[in-house]
Parts: sequence; structure tokens; C-alpha cells
Amino acid sequence: MKDKERHLTFEEAMEKLEEIVEKLEQGDVPLEESIELYQQGMQYSKLCHTKLANVEKKMDLILNEEGEAKPFALEEEDIT
Repeated sequence: MKDKERHLTFEEAMEKLEEIVEKLEQGDVPLEESIELYQQGMQYSKLCHTKLANVEKKMDLILNEEGEAKPFALEEEDIT
């Protein structure tokens, strides 16, 4: 995954993942390209999962701190 793609928002990564799935579902992609698309899709899937897990942890912290809602900032996770 290119460096700039590691900094995509969740929505951008999800959109790219959906595009890859559509291409693969068409079934007319050559084998080599299918493998490359699959690998890219797995990277986008991992990126989305990481971002969701990060938000979940932050929400748990917010909700578990004496029941007080506190502002929080999302940190972008860098996957390698």
C-alpha cells in the first residue's frame, strides 16, 4: 500500500475496498490482476479494521471515565 493510502479516512478506504470487490465479482479480471486486487483489498480491509478498533477503544475510554462525556481526537493508525 502506498504511503499516502495509509492516511486515507475510513470512508475513503471503504470506498476503495468496495471498488475492488466490484471488479473481482465481475469475474472477467485476469488471474494475476485478481491476485493483486485481492492483496490490495486485504490491505484496505486491515486499514478499516484498525481505524474501527481505534475508535472503539477511544469510545470505551470516554464512556468508562466516570460517565462523563469528554472530547476526543482520532489518531490515524499507520499500518505496515
